[in-house]
Amino acid sequence: MKYYIIAGEASGDLHGSNLMKGIYAEDPQAEIRFWGGDLMAQAGGELVRHYKEGAVMGFVEVLAKAGRLLKNVKYCKKDILAWKPDVVILIDYPGFNFKIAEFAHKAGLKVFYYIAPKVWASRESRIKKLKAYVDKLFIVFPFEKPYFDAKGVQYIYKGNPLVDAVDGSPAMLETREDFLKRAEVEDKPIIAMLAGSRKGEISTMMPVLTEFAAKMHSIARYADYQFLIAGAPSRTMKDYEPWLTVENRKYIKVLFGETQSIIRHAEAGVINSGTASLETALFGTPQVVGYITNPITYRIAKKIVRIKYISLGNLIVDRLAFKEFIQNDCNSDALVAEIRELIENQGRKTKMLADYADIRAALGGTGASSAIAKAMIEELG
Repeated sequence: MKYYIIAGEASGDLHGSNLMKGIYAEDPQAEIRFWGGDLMAQAGGELVRHYKEGAVMGFVEVLAKAGRLLKNVKYCKKDILAWKPDVVILIDYPGFNFKIAEFAHKAGLKVFYYIAPKVWASRESRIKKLKAYVDKLFIVFPFEKPYFDAKGVQYIYKGNPLVDAVDGSPAMLETREDFLKRAEVEDKPIIAMLAGSRKGEISTMMPVLTEFAAKMHSIARYADYQFLIAGAPSRTMKDYEPWLTVENRKYIKVLFGETQSIIRHAEAGVINSGTASLETALFGTPQVVGYITNPITYRIAKKIVRIKYISLGNLIVDRLAFKEFIQNDCNSDALVAEIRELIENQGRKTKMLADYADIRAALGGTGASSAIAKAMIEELG
């Protein structure tokens, strides 16, 4: 069969790559054409567009790049019609993918939505589109089940594929010595810093992260620590360079292609909210989440977002397993205080690891990607 898959950001690329591996295992003759990133390209198939050409988040940011997004939508529609897939599989990325869902449905194509759009957080009106244009929804969080049951949306739940992505990752299997040697990193304690995958996220988080690292480094206990920034897969050093000075280069280093290893071998991490915070929980690394966005976007979001927490891990256990510092609260002093607490207070660390165990248990066991691929093929008959 022919599968047309669309992922629009780094997390979608990760889940898409694992889904593709599952599809190839269940359907060895599968033909896959996709919008995604490097991980999906490594899994096989034919790449149409890389997500770095269109990844954007936030109301103001979307408006600023509306022309390019609409151009990509138009091209995508044309490409789908020309290729004639058996199914169009949409992964999150709702602003783009709902347009494609409507188009594909009206064109008579089967439409699957994988990684549900976060209608439980905001824009609940999109449920009407899910019912109208999507043949089957595939969800990955346990708290979504009662929500979609109540809304009358049919779904399939087979666990969360991130468990597979973490447990089967090279980072989980490698030794610290192997990582240090490969990445050419000194044998010193590590604090991870993740600024996000989008250019806008990086530009708002990097000033805070570098100031945080400088203040930590000035404390005698942490003078020998190194602060490793996980470079996003779709970005280059140019995105981080403006905040790196001659002085802080002594203890701050940007590494690309090493996100999971940095998290795995760090004593603690400052993580930009998103899939990375859930990965960090599954790796068992103490963390604090920091998130800053455009002020106008933030004011709009406060009016329409209905969730208690911004981090998936906290949503899963419905409590603050790790702290979240948002907008003005996300400052270097707050981050220093919390990271010191996580490293120096064994009780806090022990409690967080217990919460992590609850998060992992709620997500189910391994094999989700293969189970989802198999369910999709069964749905296609």
